[in-house]
Amino acid sequence: MATQTTAVPVRITFVQVAIAVQTLALFFQAATAGLLLSSSYGAALHDVGSRVMYGASMLYVLAAILAWRPGGGSPRPILYASGFLVLASVQVVLGIAHMPSLHVPLGILMFGLSVLDLGLVLFTRSSQRTGTRP
Repeated sequence: MATQTTAVPVRITFVQVAIAVQTLALFFQAATAGLLLSSSYGAALHDVGSRVMYGASMLYVLAAILAWRPGGGSPRPILYASGFLVLASVQVVLGIAHMPSLHVPLGILMFGLSVLDLGLVLFTRSSQRTGTRP
């Protein structure tokens, strides 16, 4: 006997987009940090990227609040997003103060956490669509 299945449409949420933009901005920052050492335009790119990364962190907070408020779900994503914003603020201060011994490891930590958070959000959303548990 054949079983008929229907495809579940993939729905991308604002939170997923915000986390993806944040993760890409952090990756761009890592790439331009290397350019700081080898080219004259590396500092300008890293400076512009820092503004984009900070804006992406603020966008993530906004997306988490908007996703939580109408649905009445858990406020935990707001805590994560706010944590990223605090880390981004510390990162900016350390960069302006020219403290690479703290700025670089914090950037690596932020990128790793952002990738983990992105994977968590994508995996949780896909498992909810298919009915499996993570």
